[in-house]
Amino acid sequence: MTATVHRNTQAASAPLEGERLARAKKAYTTRFAARSIAAAPSGYRLLTGPSTVPAPGDIVLARVESIGQLKRLESPDSRRQFLFEGDEVLLAYGHRYAADNVLAEVPGDLGPCHLVAAGGIAGSVTASHGDLAGPTRLVPQGIVADARGRLTLSRFAPRQVDPAAIGPVAPHVIAVLGTSMNAGKSTSAACLVKGLAASGLRVAAGKATGTGAGGDPWLFADAGASPVLDFTDFGYPSTFRLAAEELGVLAANVVSALAESAPDVIVVEIADGVYQEETRRLLADPVLHSLVDSVIFAAADALGASAGVALLRDAGLPPAAVSGVVTASPLASAEAAGVLDIPVIGTRQLAEPRTAQRFLGRSTA
Repeated sequence: MTATVHRNTQAASAPLEGERLARAKKAYTTRFAARSIAAAPSGYRLLTGPSTVPAPGDIVLARVESIGQLKRLESPDSRRQFLFEGDEVLLAYGHRYAADNVLAEVPGDLGPCHLVAAGGIAGSVTASHGDLAGPTRLVPQGIVADARGRLTLSRFAPRQVDPAAIGPVAPHVIAVLGTSMNAGKSTSAACLVKGLAASGLRVAAGKATGTGAGGDPWLFADAGASPVLDFTDFGYPSTFRLAAEELGVLAANVVSALAESAPDVIVVEIADGVYQEETRRLLADPVLHSLVDSVIFAAADALGASAGVALLRDAGLPPAAVSGVVTASPLASAEAAGVLDIPVIGTRQLAEPRTAQRFLGRSTA
């Protein structure tokens, strides 16, 4: 992970009582740090003052000022904790891009900010979907530190990015991409995992990009994948605004780590849509091309399916099939099938072993 340069060389600090830290509601993104804190709850302090500048991955103790759109916080074990005004919560600063939700960035100071993702990300909302209520407001109490310095997600992550882990892997790798958020990528990936596992294959699965949350990893595990990993296992709260080179190396590390258990096949989801900035840059990265053997494309409608298939072919990653939300409608599926020369396959069909095994050959469409 790229080293973060902090600008608070003379930040003010105050002791953080272990009991206070223990009472704070912990977020999914901070799960690895939370384990360490539970094992040794003393010796922490809060960095405060105008010279303390947050950075992505910094762990912050914040007070809930008012409840807005997000009323619950995902715990380290993915329980949805109800939030109340006055609660103190342990979160990670991070950027967020979600076309159906919010655009948010890490603020330049410790002033009031927002809960921008239920998985536990603090940031400042700069734009939001018109159907959403106002964001849940936070008042940061300080960035948590110990004798070594700031607590960051990368310090406690079980895995560290290895720049050398960028080559192809032995297992067959199937990538799932889509037109946009909520196009059915995670559902398609999970159903594919189910079908492959039901056919007797050992399946590993993960997410290379996105916003930190436990829902999709648990979905893949429940479908039969083991192991399941994503970018949060490498200390990233999200992948929005990562440099192009870092994105490729991170994706390669996720796939390489999944390959360590010698599965027969790896299913990896790439979040958001193909027009999202980081996804577009990743599609142009030779590293991704060296990793992926087959592609499934999830779309919400026929037009999106047609445009997405063309875009992926231009990028050199031709999809083997279209699935996702478009297949929930027989009419939309028929429209897509009428303009495409690759199969349009329902998500439930992907869970059938015979269908899932069709994707074990390299995409050449």
